[in-house]
Amino acid sequence: MPEVWVELAELTGIDALRRTTRDEPDYDALMQYRLGVLAEHGIGMSNLVPVLTEIRPLDGARAFLDALRADYQVLLLSDTFEEFANEMMPHLGLPTIFCHRLVTQGDEITGYALRCDDHKRRTVEALQGLNYHVAAAGDSFNDLSMLNQANAGALFHAPSAIVDANPQLASFGDFAGLRSWIDLQN
Repeated sequence: MPEVWVELAELTGIDALRRTTRDEPDYDALMQYRLGVLAEHGIGMSNLVPVLTEIRPLDGARAFLDALRADYQVLLLSDTFEEFANEMMPHLGLPTIFCHRLVTQGDEITGYALRCDDHKRRTVEALQGLNYHVAAAGDSFNDLSMLNQANAGALFHAPSAIVDANPQLASFGDFAGLRSWIDLQN
């Protein structure tokens, strides 16, 4: 999926929502900022749900996931929220996704609840503990611990600053290259 917060910025006209984990590696600082922006603009879940349903996957993403699921177990690890994923994942064929939860009071978003700290890396560790070979791909600062923990890690559509700072990771800009790399890892 495209970066949900950037899409929300586009669809709501609130440019302050453009800041992402590509810009701010401190997830809590980023989320507190985002929650403040939503509160400042009086945006609640009822405002977000119709916007979230309009967000479409990257071109080719559904076909990529469908083909990948035919050959491998696929698990999406995301720093999005169940409430957002519920609206977006039908466009990807309802893949398994592990993510966080929003805290709400009525329509107001008052906070968020992480599954656990560094949940992506810890999930990879748990899978490895079950003797799974894990090939992982990501695009942001918050993916690096997962990518470095995985048996094989790659960047996908990552900003050049992240690619340049992590030469130990393969880097791809298209689904065909990523798929070929995944096939070589297994």
